[in-house]
Amino acid sequence: VQLQASGGGLVQAGGSLRLSCAASGRTVNSVVMGWFRQAPGKEREFVAAIRWRTDTTYYADFVKGRFTISGDNAKNTVYLQMNSLNREDAAVYYCASAGRPGIFPFSISGYELWGQGTKVTVSS
Repeated sequence: VQLQASGGGLVQAGGSLRLSCAASGRTVNSVVMGWFRQAPGKEREFVAAIRWRTDTTYYADFVKGRFTISGDNAKNTVYLQMNSLNREDAAVYYCASAGRPGIFPFSISGYELWGQGTKVTVSS
């Protein structure tokens, strides 16, 4: 099973992009799905996550009010709508899935399945 992230690209500052992530292969038993990002020279950081059972969403402070995570657990698909993008949002965005209940969604270590990443470039 693999996660396939897509939707990245070049966007002007202030613009929007919608990232998608879908599982291929067998059905993924996902408790939480999340998005992380990694800019050049920086560590991978949490962006957003959704806990399927309760539809609870989690966001990093720097994206609150600008990004929205949504998806369909039955289809193993998660989206990240990104609005009001700025240059600090430029990074490779990774989707991830966690199958263990009770994970801390903000932590990289909680996720066992990762997509290949999709690059977001923001021009001024």
